Amino acid sequence: MLDYTLEARATERGYRFVCGVDEAGRGPLCGPVVAAACILPYGLVIPGLNDSKQLSEKRREELYSVIAKKAISYAVALATVDEINEYNILEATMLAMRRAIHKLSQKPDYALIDGNVARGFDIPAECVVHGDSLSPSIAAASILAKVTRDRLCLELDRKYPGYGIAEHKGYCTKAHVEALLRLGPTPEHRVRFIRFLDDAK
Repeated sequence: MLDYTLEARATERGYRFVCGVDEAGRGPLCGPVVAAACILPYGLVIPGLNDSKQLSEKRREELYSVIAKKAISYAVALATVDEINEYNILEATMLAMRRAIHKLSQKPDYALIDGNVARGFDIPAECVVHGDSLSPSIAAASILAKVTRDRLCLELDRKYPGYGIAEHKGYCTKAHVEALLRLGPTPEHRVRFIRFLDDAK
């Protein structure tokens, strides 16, 4: 259930600007991983706010606009496919999250990070498993990240027709795998994620 319990605990310890941070795109075979950071006014109720995975694409787009208008500050950043290939998806995700935090116009002093890993941050950071269903700040960040990545997937679909990226958003669907076997990988495919192609040769 979404409420401000986690944000309240941080403010009770003296932190003033608490940001929620989440990512989109850790699992797909292609495209960047996108992270968002968001500071909401404490106690703000946004009707329909929820974990982005529980919302329709139309509802996410609607909530994106509301969050952008009402947030104290928000920012979106990414780590490229080259960075995913060079490091790994976890380290690239941390990089994208750090970039999103650094882009905030209001500097936060505490971060609620969705997931069970948080490292390399220059402010205190708390891991929150399933945070996008617990913290409004993280839920807002999850929507910002998901909408941004979906928009990037539409661009990739136009750039690389035939793979169906607009539909599957880069995930490992049957149609995506069949397209990869037929057309081969694009420069936007993650080397570590498509090693199964070697077995198919």
